[in-house]
Amino acid sequence: MWTYHGSFPGPTVLSARDRRTVVTHRNELPVPVVVHLHGGHVPEDSDGYPTDLLYPVGTSDPAGMPGMPGGSNTGTMSDMRGMGMERDTLAHTAIGERDYVYPAGQPVAMLWYHDHRMDFTGAAVWRGLAGFHLVTDEAERRLGLPAGDRDLPLMLADRAFDAAGALKYPAADPSALHTAGMTGKFTRGALGDVILVNGVPWPEHRVSTAKYRLRLLNGSNARVYRLRADMPRGDGHFVQIGSDGGLLDRPQRVDELTIAPGERYDVIIDFTGCAVGDRVTVYNELGTGTTSRIMRFAVTDRVADPAVLPEVLTDSGTPVPAAAVTTRTFRFARRDAGTPHGWMINGHAYSPTEPIARPRLGDTEIWRLVTDLDHPIHLHLNQFRVLSRNGGPPHRTDAGWKDTLYLGAAQTAEIAVRFTDFPGRYVLHCHNLEHEDMSMMATFTTHT
Repeated sequence: MWTYHGSFPGPTVLSARDRRTVVTHRNELPVPVVVHLHGGHVPEDSDGYPTDLLYPVGTSDPAGMPGMPGGSNTGTMSDMRGMGMERDTLAHTAIGERDYVYPAGQPVAMLWYHDHRMDFTGAAVWRGLAGFHLVTDEAERRLGLPAGDRDLPLMLADRAFDAAGALKYPAADPSALHTAGMTGKFTRGALGDVILVNGVPWPEHRVSTAKYRLRLLNGSNARVYRLRADMPRGDGHFVQIGSDGGLLDRPQRVDELTIAPGERYDVIIDFTGCAVGDRVTVYNELGTGTTSRIMRFAVTDRVADPAVLPEVLTDSGTPVPAAAVTTRTFRFARRDAGTPHGWMINGHAYSPTEPIARPRLGDTEIWRLVTDLDHPIHLHLNQFRVLSRNGGPPHRTDAGWKDTLYLGAAQTAEIAVRFTDFPGRYVLHCHNLEHEDMSMMATFTTHT
């Protein structure tokens, strides 16, 4: 595996709200890396722009590394793009080590960090480069939500393994250095037949007769889950208390949760009605065979539960759609099937040097997202509110602040986003990582 600090998931980073956090990364892998704080409201040079490469320790000539932006290879721009080599003179690059600076000036939320290198994000995340980053504050602690060992960040990730137990990823270029793209049917997205939760296949976790907070993250490359809890006694529903960007204003009951790659849901599950010895299984209603079961909770002891579920969690505010200065449309669709860069936005492959939009800081905009097939769409820099789906109201689970929105085939959504604080280059993209690597990504630049 490729790991952050030797573990999968990587170490969980905790940030106090509004307290500047600096994370130093040292690259001892055989390839460059880029670290993106997914959901983070951060300056351009710490966002993890896809060409902001951190080269391996000891690299003497970054320009000479095969398949790297700015490399010494020759050819047309199209040829170079196919090898992940479009020259980017604005890239923030480093050798060996670099600091990522996170202001943490955003609401409490479950963020996560993962590799984001241009053309090779899917391979890097599949091999293990992902971890949690939680933003907390005193107001959240005063709510009395489940805490300590009853607060469980859970990364769901499907993987495939070969007969020897090694990770198996269907890359066109196993070295992750030269050529983007996948083999065969996996151009639609890499799927595995083993479900991991925090790196463990189909785990069982011991719990007491109490409420537990599950911070659910879909860290899969392409798989979408529909989660349902099967509880033999008691109430097996989830109570959603948060979304990608933090706490909801009020809790809401949901019987099942559809969660796409990159999305997070913060939920409470209540085991107080269970008996010691009960087993509660979380199923994936979209899976079959080995992918239909996620994990199991074993109730091992009866306790008094001090945790509460407040009627009001926060006052999150919302952008005013009527104040929007413009509406933009972004179409996510397949073109040139069979090529390494056939997934596109508005008919164009990703270019780090050609912005698709130039929003002004302080402005609210409405972005209309249109899909051909299934796409989880992720926006960097700022969270957004979902205004509509297919001309109707949003789903109940679209409540709160989002940074990733799952749209099925031939669907449309409108979101409202207000751009704030940081000028520079950012991206929007499909968070099916194989689609992203095969060009379903676009640059936007913010300016004053």
